[in-house]
Amino acid sequence: MSDFSSKVFDTEIITLAETKEQIVRGGRDKFHLLPKAFAGIKQIGVIGWGSQGPAQAQNLKESLDGTSIKVAVGLRAGSSSMESAREAGFSEADGTLGEMYAVTKASDMVILLISDAAQAEHYQSVFDAMQDGATLGLSHGFLLGYLQSIGKTFPKNINVVGVCPKGMGPSVRRLYVQGKKINGAGINSSFAVEQDIDGRATDLALGWAVAIGAPYIFKTTLRSEFCSDIFGERGILLGAVHGIVESLYRRNVMEKGMKEEAAFLASVENITGPISKTISHKGILAVYEQLGEEGKKIFEKIYSHSYGPAMDILMEMYDEVSSCNEIRSVIMAGRRFSKYPMGKIDGTKMWQVGEKVRASRTDAPIEIDPFTAGMYCATMMAQIDLLIEKGHCLSEVCNESVIEAVDSLNPYMHHKGVAFMVDNCSTTARLGSRKWAPRFDYNLTQQALVNYDQGTPADQTLIDAFKKHKVHQALATCATLRPAVDIAFLN
Repeated sequence: MSDFSSKVFDTEIITLAETKEQIVRGGRDKFHLLPKAFAGIKQIGVIGWGSQGPAQAQNLKESLDGTSIKVAVGLRAGSSSMESAREAGFSEADGTLGEMYAVTKASDMVILLISDAAQAEHYQSVFDAMQDGATLGLSHGFLLGYLQSIGKTFPKNINVVGVCPKGMGPSVRRLYVQGKKINGAGINSSFAVEQDIDGRATDLALGWAVAIGAPYIFKTTLRSEFCSDIFGERGILLGAVHGIVESLYRRNVMEKGMKEEAAFLASVENITGPISKTISHKGILAVYEQLGEEGKKIFEKIYSHSYGPAMDILMEMYDEVSSCNEIRSVIMAGRRFSKYPMGKIDGTKMWQVGEKVRASRTDAPIEIDPFTAGMYCATMMAQIDLLIEKGHCLSEVCNESVIEAVDSLNPYMHHKGVAFMVDNCSTTARLGSRKWAPRFDYNLTQQALVNYDQGTPADQTLIDAFKKHKVHQALATCATLRPAVDIAFLN
């Protein structure tokens, strides 16, 4: 168990399977504690306006309304995002909007939310601009990984903390807004303390997490976080689910002779609809348990054949992330953008069909497709097993492999398709999804589907391990800590 103490917030011990973890519960009923958590902080500078920047800046500003703490947004001079920041209520006139280094110099706490490639390019300038004794905040561990890859470290005269929401920025904002009427709505978050020079780092991090709306906050390390986060978004959160639905849709149309709309319903709509909803509220095992006898046989067979090919790619991905190769890949890709920007990922016939399906939705429930469920759950479980094997705490495993997928990300694909899900995320996530989704598609098509069609029987050992897995108990506990509401979209 990762022990920590807070002078401001109550902590509690939860039991996830056989392990105990210490957490803090957030919520609007904790907002009155924020001035104490941020004691000594006159200005929080939010640097950047990408996926997380708008959400965190607005949430912080609203949570701290009525206090003496100013929230200011810092952007590149001439940034096209200046107008968007003004529309969100930040302005040069009142000192809440300015050039990034000027805001950095004026801030006691600097939350660095520029793109990962920009962090790699400008980190030293940011460090140089920070006040002595200030606090640097990061929303995932990319910069730590990059510094480790080049043999550098953070300056020794600052606190370094992480608050890492388990969802894209728009989800962080959307659930915070929904939570104005329902206490506890928000996106779960991990926190990390990399450097604590004055004994304030833990409470600063917890205050930050509470202020952006996290209902459930658990401790990790920046190293563990960047491994699980960059890995997870390439896996079941974005890349793997994209690869899975491409493989399933193509099979349904080309080999099973389904009509295109029915094929989309059986693949994408199944995952983003009844499968995600079931996992969110009842857990992964409930997907299997509600199937009929024949459905369970189909699930078991495709689960058995999908687990290995998915694990094969996941193991390679984790090695690439933990060795910092994936970080280097992201930086190199950023240098190519001027010539080769990221292309569209939703222009194919499949996603055009999806537009028609979404337009004709009714309130009639969709039955879970056991084949789709088996492949999806196998990939999710493989990711869970690998993260546990690598020593990640169960809170991190559950959030990075399950909760973030079904509560934060899949609802976006359900609302407007894969690009709406992927491209609302960070550049690093967008690149990773594009890179690894085809690998999942290919491996599952070439191995899982071939073995299934050849009649290879289910691996009962794998199925027994799935049924008895400790993650089910852990998710049952996490379900008591889930956001108070589901993400809602207006059509």
